[in-house]
Amino acid sequence: MHNIVWFRSDLRVYDNPALSAAMQSGSVVAVYLLAQNQWHQHSLSPAKRALIVAQIKTLSAQLDKLNVPLKVIAADGFNDFPDILSEQALKLGASRIYCNIEYELNEKRCAQAVSTQLKTVNVELVEFHDSCMIQPGQVRTKQGECYKVYSAFKREFIEQYGRFARPILNRPTQQSATGLASDLTVLEEVAVEHKWLELWPAGEDEAHDRLNTFVEGHIKEYDKKRDIPSIEGTSQISPYLAIGALSTTQCMHAALSLTEGRFDSGRSGVLVWINELIWREFYRHLLDEYPRLSMHKPFKLDTDRLPWKYDQALFNAWAEGRTGYPIVDAAMRQLSQTGWMHNRLRMITAMFLTKHLFIDWRLGEKYFMEQLVDGDLAANNGGWQWSASTGVDAVPYFRIFNPTRQSQRFDPNGDFIRRYLPELAALDSKSIHQPSAQQAKKAGYALPIVDHATAVAQTKLWFKQLSEPTVDLFSEGELHIA
Repeated sequence: MHNIVWFRSDLRVYDNPALSAAMQSGSVVAVYLLAQNQWHQHSLSPAKRALIVAQIKTLSAQLDKLNVPLKVIAADGFNDFPDILSEQALKLGASRIYCNIEYELNEKRCAQAVSTQLKTVNVELVEFHDSCMIQPGQVRTKQGECYKVYSAFKREFIEQYGRFARPILNRPTQQSATGLASDLTVLEEVAVEHKWLELWPAGEDEAHDRLNTFVEGHIKEYDKKRDIPSIEGTSQISPYLAIGALSTTQCMHAALSLTEGRFDSGRSGVLVWINELIWREFYRHLLDEYPRLSMHKPFKLDTDRLPWKYDQALFNAWAEGRTGYPIVDAAMRQLSQTGWMHNRLRMITAMFLTKHLFIDWRLGEKYFMEQLVDGDLAANNGGWQWSASTGVDAVPYFRIFNPTRQSQRFDPNGDFIRRYLPELAALDSKSIHQPSAQQAKKAGYALPIVDHATAVAQTKLWFKQLSEPTVDLFSEGELHIA
């Protein structure tokens, strides 16, 4: 008899609560359900798909060292998971299936359906909190509500960290041989673009190396360099967090090792990075608390009354890097070429789409998921709703980035722009941020598709009108102030 570990977005052996608990309970067999149609429905990018497939292979090699066989099973979608897992449980004589919780709505519903089905065959689904450092629901206001302001969430998170943060777990001890072999043949059916793996190699070792390199070096000046896209000032470990090759808990422990476990003292670079880890936590707690965030709904429901545009030509110009704003276009080309985008540039490009072109933020959110190697619903949704001023604790609608000024401030010499817009490489460090019509024509570069001042004024007007009382006329002739 063997119990089962159901791997999901937790593709690692170190600091894996479900794997650790399962291996302490007896003999274990690992299962991964690969549903390409589900990947498509959730807009997983080619880069992330390639990384997942490669990571599963490296995971299998790590599990082999623990004598844990891994079986990858094809499925059409989440609806197939209950039957497949109950069938595997009966085949292996398992009384329990262990897994780590995923907080997205479809994933939570899938796990509930699995649990219900397993009960019919007397098998228990045992779930663990993993991708959050503190279990969602533990960081609450005095009224028992989920925090909606980041600064207040952060204070309470730090206050409760010592009490509620889950412990970090080491690699499990090797178990006795099961007599069963791993089966990864299903992976051969997945079309993978190997170019992505040259940029983002798979493996826990790779993830740990990147984390260690960052903690031993760049983190010390993270506060000064994190907004400069032309240099390596960030950790670039987000792809490994997105697939679970690395945990946020491991990251926090690495950071706190530099501050003697304190959140309020130490190098400013370390403290700023810790702040970013808590932002990631904040968005995951919100995703768990508010199902509508997984259902293409804004946190501020009234913002759905805004006259969002769906202009395909304008959207294509943004997506393809043809807006006529060099920092925006360079960022979008970085995304298409590398499957990743610098965080400062994510804010600039998202705000340009939503505040300059006034295109529905959900189109941008989906496009990013289709391109990003580190696509993560909570972080991506949180970032887009922050930029669009539709989300919790979002940027005020009247604070709109001027892309040219952002470019001048964070890429003063135009180094990043030159890397991704070689047609502008010959321009001086002043002109490169906003080429003249003559310069743009000579370089074969696009003219601005929208005027900054005009677009900003219109956007502010629409948001201002949204915040004012509106008059609705009922069919009975009654006036109602909404």
